[in-house]
Amino acid sequence: MKLKPLTNHVVIEPAKPEEKTKSGIILPSMGEGTPDEGIVIAIGSDKKIEVKVGDRVIFTKFGPTSAKVEGKDYLIASQDDILAIIEK
Repeated sequence: MKLKPLTNHVVIEPAKPEEKTKSGIILPSMGEGTPDEGIVIAIGSDKKIEVKVGDRVIFTKFGPTSAKVEGKDYLIASQDDILAIIEK
């Protein structure tokens, strides 16, 4: 099954939170719920969408809607919920 967002919405695959720092320190789970970073896997048909498939983005914590499709968790967000693109 493929998710196809409408208009100015995007589908985001949430990033798994880091469990270790770069120096190897193990971070405890903070249980804060939805991550605020992920990868765009589909975009709507609105020509004004500024992100593209594959972009790693930061989004508002409580803006996106959670969706589970075929056992996998996704987030559906309006472009307004996306705050930044993480560039390499």
